[in-house]
Amino acid sequence: MAGASMKDIKLRIKSVESTMQITKAMELVASSKLRGAKLRVERSRPYFEVLHQTLADIAYSKQDFDSPYIHQRTVKRSCYVVIAGDRGLAGGYNANLFKAATAHMKDKNACVLPLGKKAVEYYERRDVDLLSKDFAEVAEVNISSCFEMAKLLSAAFLKGEFDELFLVYTNFVSMLTQSPAVLQMLPLNYHRGADKEATRKLRLYEPSAEEVYDAIVPEYLAGLIWGAVSESVASELGARRTAMDAASKNAGEMIDDLSLRYNRARQGAITQEITEIVAGAEQ
Repeated sequence: MAGASMKDIKLRIKSVESTMQITKAMELVASSKLRGAKLRVERSRPYFEVLHQTLADIAYSKQDFDSPYIHQRTVKRSCYVVIAGDRGLAGGYNANLFKAATAHMKDKNACVLPLGKKAVEYYERRDVDLLSKDFAEVAEVNISSCFEMAKLLSAAFLKGEFDELFLVYTNFVSMLTQSPAVLQMLPLNYHRGADKEATRKLRLYEPSAEEVYDAIVPEYLAGLIWGAVSESVASELGARRTAMDAASKNAGEMIDDLSLRYNRARQGAITQEITEIVAGAEQ
């Protein structure tokens, strides 16, 4: 029995060591990719910040400014762009995102544009209306894909297919902290108020402020989506690195515990053999 127990423990140790090699490798890959992802986040933020400021400047340039993108309509249907991961093994990254999205969608007639295999699988299982599955792999999403999505969403909004648009993604705070966020994309909302500074900076736009504004909105949406994708990818890598680091540490502790049990079982087997030899000699 002691020999069988030792064999089982030894096989268990080898199994845990193999798993530990995988988790360490995944941690190193995530750490390597995370540096590039963080740089992409830093570079993407100024792009849509400038676009947002440009839209605000145009909106404030005329007192009677009007655009279909700023009309507050009676909400009959909502649309959500949900950015999740393509794989698991990233701690609570995907689960936390879906929890935030579900809470915001509660009691709404909603359709979803999913980015990431996990998002497609999640909403297909729940029979949620999907606007498109053309962007199922978030790893394949690039700037060009974001412009395609922006044009698709802008056209659908103008046609009245939905009355409000939200972006659900994970905000990269730090290597250890990633927080799900929900951002309203459409309709755009500007509070005019008594903004004297804005009034002093009035500009003329050709052919008109409205036409320039309507042409920039899809670019702005594309910038928002690209920024959110960059944030989400960095967040997923950060979450996976943290999860794999914790898994490697747990595996190390398990190996230490199994090694101790193995040594005890081995010592017990040796003691039993010596006892049997001594008993036989005395007879």
